[in-house]
Parts: sequence; C-alpha cells; structure tokens
Amino acid sequence: MPLLTRIRGPRDLDRLSLEDLDRLAEEIRNFLVDAVSKTGGHLGPNLGVVELTIALHRVFESPKDKVLWDTGHQSYVHKLLTGRQDFSKLKMKGGLSGYPSQAESEHDVIENSHASTVLGWADGIAKANEILRRDSHVVAVIGDGALTGGMAWEALNNIADAKDRPLVIVVNDNERSYAPTIGGLANHLATLRTTDGYERFLARGKDLLERTPVVGKPLFDTLHGAKKGLKDFIAPQGMFEDLGLKYVGPIDGHDIEALESALARAKRFGGPVIVHCLTEKGRGYQPALQDEADRFHAVGRIHPDTGLPIASSGADWTSVFGEEMVKLGEEREDVVAITAAMLQPVGLDRFAKRFPERVYDVGIAEQHGAVSAAGLAHAGVHPVFAVYATFLNRAFDQVLMDVALHKCGVTFVLDRAGVTGTDGASHNGMWDMSILQVVPGLRLAAPRDADQVRAQLREAVAVDDAPTVVRFSKGAVGPAVPAVGRVGGMDVLREPGTHTPDVLLVSVGALAPMCLEIAGLLEKQGITTTVVDPRWVKPVDEAMAPLAERHRVVVTVEDNSRVGGVGSAVAQALRDAGVDVPLRDFGIPPRFLDHASRAEVMAEIGLTAPDIARQVTGLVAKLDGKYGSAAEVDSVQPARD
Repeated sequence: MPLLTRIRGPRDLDRLSLEDLDRLAEEIRNFLVDAVSKTGGHLGPNLGVVELTIALHRVFESPKDKVLWDTGHQSYVHKLLTGRQDFSKLKMKGGLSGYPSQAESEHDVIENSHASTVLGWADGIAKANEILRRDSHVVAVIGDGALTGGMAWEALNNIADAKDRPLVIVVNDNERSYAPTIGGLANHLATLRTTDGYERFLARGKDLLERTPVVGKPLFDTLHGAKKGLKDFIAPQGMFEDLGLKYVGPIDGHDIEALESALARAKRFGGPVIVHCLTEKGRGYQPALQDEADRFHAVGRIHPDTGLPIASSGADWTSVFGEEMVKLGEEREDVVAITAAMLQPVGLDRFAKRFPERVYDVGIAEQHGAVSAAGLAHAGVHPVFAVYATFLNRAFDQVLMDVALHKCGVTFVLDRAGVTGTDGASHNGMWDMSILQVVPGLRLAAPRDADQVRAQLREAVAVDDAPTVVRFSKGAVGPAVPAVGRVGGMDVLREPGTHTPDVLLVSVGALAPMCLEIAGLLEKQGITTTVVDPRWVKPVDEAMAPLAERHRVVVTVEDNSRVGGVGSAVAQALRDAGVDVPLRDFGIPPRFLDHASRAEVMAEIGLTAPDIARQVTGLVAKLDGKYGSAAEVDSVQPARD
C-alpha cells in the first residue's frame, strides 16, 4: 500500500521511519508529476520542497502552529500532507486551489499569492500569540526570490526587534523565483552556498572528524548544522545576524534528518530564527531540471515522461508584445525594459537575449521598479515596465507620485489583465483600469487584438511627457477585429445602418468579439447598435459625448471592476458634456472571484453575450414603454439561433 494514501493529516507522519520518509518523498514527487501533468499548475517549486514540507509538519503541529507560505504556489506538498490528495480538478471549478485556501483547510492561512507578504503576516500572528499568551509557534516559509521584495525587509526589521518573540523563518533558497534570482541578496546567499574556503575546510574537517573515534561524526554533524558551526569560521558574516536574527544553516533542503534537527533547534530557541535551506527547484524530474528558463515553474498539460506540452496553442498576447518589443528595440536605442523577476512570463526574454544591456530585473519589487523607471525616464531613456496587471496594484503610489507627478515618459505593460480564471482571486487583473483612472495625465490603452497591441504599444512609447499603460489579456489572442470606420480616436467596429440607432455599445479591449455578438443578438430583437472601440480608454475620447447623444442608450462592456472603471469614466464624461442619455455599465462585480476557467467565471458573473443582450433588450423595451416592471424587463430573452 502506498505510504501517501495512509497520510490523512500531519500527525500520520510521526510514526514513519527515516527510510519510510524517503520513500514517501519519492511517492510525492511521482504523484505531483502525474497529477500536475494532467491539469497544469506549479510543478517545479513543489518538487523542490518535498522534504522541507515533510520536516516542517513533523516538527511543528499544524494547525495549532501556523505554517505560512509565500507565495503559496509551493504549497501542493502541504496540501497532500494535510488530507487533500484529490488533484484531479486542480485549479478548476470545484477543485483544489493552486494556492492555500482557508475554505479548503484549517491548515491554510494566507490566500494572497502576491510575493513577499508572509513575514508581515508572521510578525502579526507572533505578536497576537504574545498578547494572548498562546504557546503556539509561527513558521514563515519564504523563497530567496520573495526576499528581493522590500516588504520582506520591512518585516525583518520589525521581527528582529523582539528578541524573545518566537518566530521561525525558513528561507527556501533555490536560487530562483521564476528564473534565477537577481540582486545583491541573491549574491550574498550564493556566497554562503559556494564559498570555496568553506567547502574545502568542510571537506578536510569531515575527513578528520570521521576518523576520530566515538565523537567524530556527531561533532561534525553538530558543527555543520549549528549556528556557530564551520560556516561562521570561513563564510562572510551573514546579513541576517547583522539584523540581530539568529541564523541556522545552510541546511541541505533534501535531507529530512538534517532539516528536522535544524527546525527543532529553531523551535526551541524562543526568539526569531532564520533557517536557511538549500533546495533544488524541479528536483527528481529530469525534464524540469533541463529547463533552464524556469525549471517548470508553471506548466500547462504536459506528457509526464517527456515534459512536452500535449497541445500547442496559437500566438498569445504576451508573445505578440514580446516580438514587437524587439522591433522597437532595434529601431530605438533609448527603449529599455524592466521586469519584476518575471522576464519570461511577461514576454521580455527575447528582448533580453537581443539587448541584454537594456533589461533590468529588479526582483519582486514592483515599487522600486516604478521609481527606477521614473529615474530612467528623467535621465533620457524610455522604460517599458512589463508586469502582471494584478501586481501593478503594489506600485500605485509610485505610479502616482513618482511617475505621473513628474510627467515621466514611462510605459507600463499590463499582462493578464481582466479575468484570468484558474489562478484565483489574487491573480485576476480586475482593478487596474479603476485604480489608474485617478492618476492625472496617465493614458491607458486596451488593445482588442494582436494588431492593436503592436500599434498601441508604439503609440505609448511615443509619449515622453506622461505615463502610458497598455493592458491585454491572458492566453491565446484571437483573429483581428477590423474597424469599419473612425470617430475621433475611436474605432467603429459595427455601424447600425440607420440614422437613429438605439444603442451605443462601447467595447473595451479583448471583449470586442463578444460585443459584436451582443450587437447581433440585439439586431434580432430589432434593436440597432453602433459598436465602438475607444482604443485609449483614459482619457475618454472627446468624440464620445456627441456620438452618445445620437443614441438612445449607452452600454459599456469591460473586463474590469464596474466600480470606478471605464463605464464610470464614460458616465462622468457624458455628465460633464451635458449629455443626458441612459447608461448601463457591464463589468466585474466588486468581489473576489473563485478559481475556475475564464469562461466559467465570465458566465458566473453574467459577463456573456446572451446575459448582456437580455438586459439591454429589457432596457430598450422599458424606454419604449413595452414593460412596466423590473420583473417584466428581466423576463425578456433575446432570440437564440
């Protein structure tokens, strides 16, 4: 009987021998490769933390002791050991989340999968334990990549201030976040890992001590793992101890016995302790180890034996942006690129290969990236900062007060804007168009297809006196959506064929095909519709108000929160122009969205062509006086094919 099937909770690990634990680790790796290859998910990070997770749950008593994960994509093994072994619908509707989830288990705490937050959480929980006189422990697991984030160091500064407040910080050091970790901290950790003198002295000391009767090997093991062991004689003084934090390591993150010993010492200490563990991302799976780009950080459905994708998709939004960036770089020597530890995921890998001296990886530090971009622009170059839409939230103050206030020509490219689906609440890019509406002078583009990504990126980098934003969706980009005309700076995608049209349908970004479908459904109800794509949704085009005035109803459709989004901006522009036309805005409701496919999420929130057409049909019918009550309006259904 497989050992893994006998693990229903962390305490089931207590009865296993070291040999059993090694066998369990192998079973877990086989399970992960088999399961994640069927569904997609974060494979490489979890293969690297198998032994570490086992040791954590052997030494600490979750859920009494809180084991916190940053960023959470490395929590699959934790899920397995806490009774969640059905991975058949991982990241799908009704299945397990790809991150910790309080709804799934009492063993999960932090659902936010934005990096570098775990130490702040741990500090707060440890303080609460102290006030409430709890005897439980707090363990924060943070990767070396997440330690490049400024929030982590703000938390460390506070944690170190309380010498007798128990808190264990486990640094999962695999030299990578997505790709190899960049920066001074990474260099310091590499020094601790690779100091030649340390390794040579350690090897000589091991030989000498192992030949010493009785006490030799135990003494060597103690020195190798203890805080004041051989490392401190040879390796540079650790920055952690300079902060006042006790330091244990480096520890082999795949040696369960060594890990348990180190974690047990840290648990007994009674104050804040760093346990530095060296792990290998993708361990035990050769295709991942051979993937130099990101060690299979995140994969789609793959063949488990080869690691090759099962189905190849067409061109995606990210690759279209990446290709155009290379062309821009060849044309303009002043164009530089910035990434926050996500060179490949945001499509800048080709630019980096072609222009390595013009790419800056700031680590998981979006705030610094935005301020650095302001400095670059001020000094005469044009930075393009590519980042996931949801992660720009972290740098709002810098966009506002450093970039916009100083009228710096910085272009922010927001990947995975709108509903992304399977990664859940924290990864939907549903706030950017609302947040950025309040930034004076900022211009925001929402391309509808690949051609518009190319065109609007070029328009954005041509602006040198204000911040510009280009946002696009996740996944495959569909066919081009041609314009049939132009009004002001807006593309007309459909003309009603009448001088007295009923509906002006304002289509934002990638929702253009759906808006054209809505117009077709309305036409079957005898409702004439003009469909326009503003292209630049901030500021609202001056031609919008006079165009709206020629229609009976204005409808906006956006893949962003309805609160403060494009619909709100259009409504304000119409009010300011004195245009009194009813407006209905469709978008994402102000709530966090559960993980599911993009199509399933869109259907759940009513952001589909039939749902919108039904409501618009009812609105027009009410204006015509055909229906007198809200119930009658809601009962109207568009004709179906």
